[in-house]
This record gives sequence, structure tokens and C-alpha cells, in this order.
Amino acid sequence: MLYLDNAATTPVRPEVLEAMMPYLTRWYGNPSSHHTVGEAAADALADARARVARVLGMRAGDVVFTSGGTEANNLAVKGIAIAAAQRSGARHLVTSPIEHESILESADFLARIHGFDVTQVPVDAQARIEADAVAAALRHDTALVSIGYANNEVGTVQDIAAISAVTRRRGIPLHLDAVQAAGWLPLADLGADAISLAGHKLGAPKGTGVLGVRGRIPLEPLLHGGGQERGRRSGTEDVAGAVGFAVALELADAAREEAAARVTALRDRFTAQVLASVPTARLTGHPVYRLPGTASFTFAGTSGEAVLLELERRGVVSSSGSACAAGSDEPSHVLLGMGIDPQVAQTAVRFTFPHALAEPLDAVAGAVAASVAAVQSGG
Repeated sequence: MLYLDNAATTPVRPEVLEAMMPYLTRWYGNPSSHHTVGEAAADALADARARVARVLGMRAGDVVFTSGGTEANNLAVKGIAIAAAQRSGARHLVTSPIEHESILESADFLARIHGFDVTQVPVDAQARIEADAVAAALRHDTALVSIGYANNEVGTVQDIAAISAVTRRRGIPLHLDAVQAAGWLPLADLGADAISLAGHKLGAPKGTGVLGVRGRIPLEPLLHGGGQERGRRSGTEDVAGAVGFAVALELADAAREEAAARVTALRDRFTAQVLASVPTARLTGHPVYRLPGTASFTFAGTSGEAVLLELERRGVVSSSGSACAAGSDEPSHVLLGMGIDPQVAQTAVRFTFPHALAEPLDAVAGAVAASVAAVQSGG
């Protein structure tokens, strides 16, 4: 079985498990405890925080460990927006219609419960956001701009340099959902005030994540209690998870440039083969400004779910889009936001590759052609 759903999750790296093990067995103390076992845990947590901060180009105190990307996004969007509303009365949020559900649902919460206005900046047919459109959406009471660095379904990468230049000129905080970008794209010097990451996209365990948020940005916590994470996220820290996250992020970032170049070449070869062998295939997302490890298509006249079943019969595991929307009968909100017809959107299939991919995917392209043909012929 060939697993090509790495945007949903990745296996835990052996180096990560090895690094975590001492803090699950010998040094398992509570990092808030003032004894030898607790202090060893606290030292490990501080070291993990510093290592993550170096990759992000932030200070160690800017790193908040979370339970994953969804919590990090919730903390960024709600925490920054609510703090701004408390301090200045700003109740306007700018985002886009193709963001992860954790961004869109947080925006909806702010509108319903806290009276925020939410502006969704439109995207083009390739899922790109124009910086000028972001600039036009900003108001005197804009509390936050929240944008995905790279889209989780179609892989389109945004022009973050241009967008951050706009927000900096206006003095408005910018949050980036970089869950899919980590390990493929640079994470430092982006001009962002907050950035979300998830460990299980990088070879760390599920349930690990980070929000990097600069100390000058007011942040209202979602979790209250003992005041851990400098009061921004209470609860006993998962020391082993933080250590594992730091190791996974360092390993992925160290190999990032080489992996991106290698996988991009293999992705482009695979994409060309699918488009040549399946007449109804259409690439979704930007053909150039896209994640190295993402190839996403629609196959008009089929069912995406039926194609996935045929692919699995042929030994290929992939997906129809975001795992967070699995089980939904509705077409992808990302594809609809790009202007794709709802019926065509329901034919979507996404292939996402591991960082270690080294061999051409010619056999997979053949399996795609055979699977689509089987669905179109009714069997």
C-alpha cells in the first residue's frame, strides 16, 4: 500500500520517538514542580521552546505549545481579536473563503458572540489572494488579518511578503496558518505576528502543535487555570510532545530546501502524466505557486469518493481533500471559493507526498488513469 495522504497526517519519525522517550519514562515530572524530576522536565520544555523559536525566527517566549493546528488557529484568531476588541474596540476580521475550518469557524464565533464584522477577501480561480484586495478590505477597526500560508486542499502558496507589507503599513497584526507549509517553505522572516503549526504534519505525534505569537501582540487566552505558557495557555504542558515537536520541526526545516526541490520535480512529472492520460483531469490550485508535495485534481463526470475506492483497490491511499471535513457530502468550500462548479468539486482527489519521496510515481499515474476509467465505465 502506497500512502499519499501526508497532508492529513504523517508517521512519527524514529528520531522523534527516541527524543520523547526519556520524558515519558524517567523524566516524567510536571514542569511546574520544584524538585529534581520536575526541574528536568522544565529544562527540557525550555530547550524545546528555544529550538522551535530558532526555526520561526522568534524569541523563546513567543512560542506557545498547543494540542495541534486547530487549537493554535483558534488561539490566534480568537485570542488576538478579542484582546484587540477589549483594548481599542476593534471588531473587524479579515480572512478568505478558502481557509481551514478552524479559521472560518473561529471567525463565525467572533461574529456571533462578540459582534465582529468578518470580511472574506476573494481568491482567484487558482486560489491566490491579491495583496491589493487585502489592503482594500482593511478598516480603521480591523483587529486581525488571518491567512493560510499554503492551502491545505489544493496547495496554493500565497504571496505572504506582499500581504505582510500591507498589514505592516497599517499596523494590523497578521496571523499565518502555516500547518501545511512547515517543512516545505521558509517559516522565519515572513513579516507575520503569529504563526500556527501542527506536529503531526512533520513527523511528530498527533496532539502536538505551536502558536508562535510575538510578545508585543496582546492575546486573550482560551484556557484559564494555572497560568502556564506565560498565562496564554493554561494546563500542564506535554513535555514529551514539545520535545518531539521541536525535533520534528528541526529535522524537517534542515532538509527543507533539498526535499522541496526533489519532490517538486517528482510532483510535476506525476501531474503531467495524469493530465496527459486522463482527458477529464484538471489540476486545481496554482500550477507554480503550490506546495511541492501537493497534486490535486478534479475528474469531471466521476465521483471523487468512487475514484478513491478504485485507487485503494490498486494499492494507493489518497483523499478527496481536508481530513477535517471527512464524511461530509458537501463539496469542498475551498473549491467553491475558487469558483469551481459544485458538481465538479465533488470529483476532487488530492495526492500529498512525503518529504522523503525519491522515486517517480509513474505507476500511481497509471493507477489514476485506470481508476477514473473504471468509474466512468461503471465498473
